[in-house]
Amino acid sequence: MATLDDVQTEVTAQTTVVASATTLLTGLKTALDAAIASGNPAAVQAIADQLGANTTALADSVAQNTPAATPAP
Repeated sequence: MATLDDVQTEVTAQTTVVASATTLLTGLKTALDAAIASGNPAAVQAIADQLGANTTALADSVAQNTPAATPAP
């Protein structure tokens, strides 16, 4: 059984991850807005490429750090 300290440690780790993801997404939105406003299709494509790479990295990280489901008894 997990102790209170274990649970608090996990909550802190999750909070850090959520904050990092929020920062990433906010930055991408800002960059995409600027690229669209510039009217430069190459800049828009560069942001789209970055978004794709970041999406893959985030999905891989979530998959690697998600414990396997425990089968129901």
